[in-house]
Amino acid sequence: MLQVYPIPAFKDNYIWLLNRAGSSLAWVIDPGDAAPVITELAARGLTLEGILVTHHHWDHTGGIEALLDYASNTQGGHKIRVIGPRNPAIANVSERVCEGDSLRLGSISEGDTATVIKVLEVPGHTLDHIAFLIGDALFCGDTLFSAGCGRLFEGTAAQLHDSLAKFAALPGDTRVFCTHEYTEANLKFALATEPQNTALADYADWVKQQRSEGLPSLPSSLARELAINPFLRTGTDSIRAAVAHHSGIKPKDDVHTLALLRQWKDIF
Repeated sequence: MLQVYPIPAFKDNYIWLLNRAGSSLAWVIDPGDAAPVITELAARGLTLEGILVTHHHWDHTGGIEALLDYASNTQGGHKIRVIGPRNPAIANVSERVCEGDSLRLGSISEGDTATVIKVLEVPGHTLDHIAFLIGDALFCGDTLFSAGCGRLFEGTAAQLHDSLAKFAALPGDTRVFCTHEYTEANLKFALATEPQNTALADYADWVKQQRSEGLPSLPSSLARELAINPFLRTGTDSIRAAVAHHSGIKPKDDVHTLALLRQWKDIF
């Protein structure tokens, strides 16, 4: 059984720690900071086996070198695999992967042939962005957030639309592990676009309760996101109407709707 634990970092990042029940080995995803990872590994008595990286931004990569040093100095020279995009600008990546690659992640894959690790190329937020699908768990970095999506720093709206469509095609029970706790802020915008969406209102109440207790709002599920996330709902009449009303422009298609929606969110 795959266990996933959130490691809070910086103001609102989550570094995800993966461990198969009964194993003493662990993987982490997007370690922007090494210190909280080292603390969590020690608290759980785990040995770091590998690192997955979704894209090149510093808050997802800044802790890699220190974690490699930590493993070298404290884990008897245990070799750490670092798997990431085919972007040479990301230092210390030992295995560069792209869409279509299927991975075996040591302890994560042991004894469970059903756990196939797939790589998805999901440009938009950045051009090098990838996501990892591990069984029913989607680690989507900054491409998709609960009730939102990542800003278009490098890619185009068309690229982001295609990336989100890949996620939308996954089973509804797919668990969605984003790397930022942006849900409350995203829900305010989502409610502005679809104030009559009762699923949104109910989810906002639940998230408010979670956060008031200091608990994460994540993971979400794909079924939930399809019901409440405006960036996955650009083909609906309600989102198109909201975008047209706000921008004064009638969207030509779903990509145009997404572009206008993202521009609206950027200034919301």
